[in-house]
Amino acid sequence: MADMNVDRESLRELADQGNETALDRLADLAEAVGDLGELSELLDEGSMHAGFLLTRRAAATGDLRELQRIADAGYDEAGNELDRLLRE
Repeated sequence: MADMNVDRESLRELADQGNETALDRLADLAEAVGDLGELSELLDEGSMHAGFLLTRRAAATGDLRELQRIADAGYDEAGNELDRLLRE
């Protein structure tokens, strides 16, 4: 079986055509290198996986403002996490 190494440019083209799996892969790549800017952009494009990754980071550091921003961008779980932290 050949090792398939999909390049970032191909993933971007697929994501731009509405492929959610490609969008998720881009989010994973951004997470791997700690590119929060790209993760935020991917969330703005509708990537719920990027929202998950950003929420996990913000919750771990207790960044309430970031959780609110993520929730406002459409990832509801960030709002749930924000409420949980506020109640602690």
